[in-house]
Amino acid sequence: MRRKLVAGNWKMHGNHSANAELLAGIVAARPFVCDVAVCVPFPYLSETAVALAGSDVRWGAQDCSAHEQGAYTGEVSAGMLHEFGCRYAIVGHSERRAYHAESDQLVADKAKAALARGIVPIVCVGETLAQREAGETDAVVKRQLSAVIHTLGHCVGEMVVAYEPVWAIGTGKTATPEQAQAVHALLRAQLRAATAHADAMPILYGGSVKPDNAATLFAQPDIDGGLIGGASLKAADFVAICRAAG
Repeated sequence: MRRKLVAGNWKMHGNHSANAELLAGIVAARPFVCDVAVCVPFPYLSETAVALAGSDVRWGAQDCSAHEQGAYTGEVSAGMLHEFGCRYAIVGHSERRAYHAESDQLVADKAKAALARGIVPIVCVGETLAQREAGETDAVVKRQLSAVIHTLGHCVGEMVVAYEPVWAIGTGKTATPEQAQAVHALLRAQLRAATAHADAMPILYGGSVKPDNAATLFAQPDIDGGLIGGASLKAADFVAICRAAG
């Protein structure tokens, strides 16, 4: 049995008081049956680490540089994240791919940099609405994942994969459980061809996951939890989604 993971992606949200309230609400709801994490903006890593210290809730970042150090103004390295106790780093989120022109290879290089510092990369893949309507979903997600598989080599089994259909992120639209499962099964088969650890690897679903649809999504055989956006900003909603994974 794969252990499920629910990871919150706060995106560019938060402030000191709201963060304290949110994290306190999550900690107070423990224990969880699944693994739970929050991926927060860089400036809040320190206070998140303090708030979650001693709990089994883990924390992570929403990105990391492909470079270890150097003249890369504005970048944050995996080594820096490691010093804050980060367990996870999201790489390749569709917003990074779209707004910052991140290529498949750059995403793969970021995943490799994270693993080199003992941080688990949550590698995001997903298609746009135009690509889905053109019947290109399978080709797109396989291409995105293939770059990471090739770059990580024998370390492939150490990452987490998140399928996030771009058309379902922040739109209120959600892939049906059957649509999501079909892509998750495709990704699992691709991973099986690359590593003997594929059946132990979590593949998360992200895309307008809410308390009222989480259980149905997580009941699918290859959906092992979620990467949660908007609903991760409200403790009650996030906790309910974590409970649905249990």
